[in-house]
Amino acid sequence: MEKNTLSRDGTRIAYERTGRGPAVVLVSGAMSTGATTAPLAAELSDRFDVTVYDRRGRGGSGDTAPYAVEREIEDLAALIEAVGGEASLYGMSSGGALALRAAASGLPVPRVAVYEVPYAMDDAAARSAAQYTE
Repeated sequence: MEKNTLSRDGTRIAYERTGRGPAVVLVSGAMSTGATTAPLAAELSDRFDVTVYDRRGRGGSGDTAPYAVEREIEDLAALIEAVGGEASLYGMSSGGALALRAAASGLPVPRVAVYEVPYAMDDAAARSAAQYTE
């Protein structure tokens, strides 16, 4: 059953929950909807209360211009509140970047896991990282 919550700017955010246990919100990439993460939610639902959602401007969620990353963090804040006030985050691609930003902003996020976050390193950072892989 699809539910909705309102973000700080009044944008409707559509989400679905499944399972029982500690809350986890799955944050999909830029070109995805919550349906993209539904198979993972099904796998986790025997141990976690898993929420998948449509990021603003996608699927069943609304959109309010102009776009800003801060609005997506506010969307996550509304979702976390809707699922009990605290949730771990798992983000893929740009959803991983959002999950990290949300945790860094002080939202009640006890754990974060990310996959294929689209961060690039400058040459100095790449050289530094290379010393650990050689």
